[in-house]
Amino acid sequence: VQLQASGGGLVRAGGSLRLSCAASGRTFGNYAMGWFRQTPGKRREFVAAITFSGGGTNYADSVKGRFTISGDNAKNTVYLQMNSLKPEDTASYYCAAASRRAIVVLTTGYDYWGQGTQVTVSS
Repeated sequence: VQLQASGGGLVRAGGSLRLSCAASGRTFGNYAMGWFRQTPGKRREFVAAITFSGGGTNYADSVKGRFTISGDNAKNTVYLQMNSLKPEDTASYYCAAASRRAIVVLTTGYDYWGQGTQVTVSS
């Protein structure tokens, strides 16, 4: 599985961005997908996850109510809609795929990773 993340950029606080993660090599049907983010010197942290088998989602407390994860099986793409962005959301965002159907929130639970896409939120 190869993952290609895109959609990052520079936005003012309160603005929105939509990240996309396109997968090749396998279909999403049997995978859990997730988004993580990382800033220099800090550990990669969980943002959101989705399972395509049951449609379940999970979010970090810091993004609940502002971010929405969704997926399109036909396009083999997972999205992260980010609204009401804050400067503290500034990070490099990574998508990941896990060969399981349950929600995965730990980085160690993922088998495949895309490259990061930078999100910068100015105050």
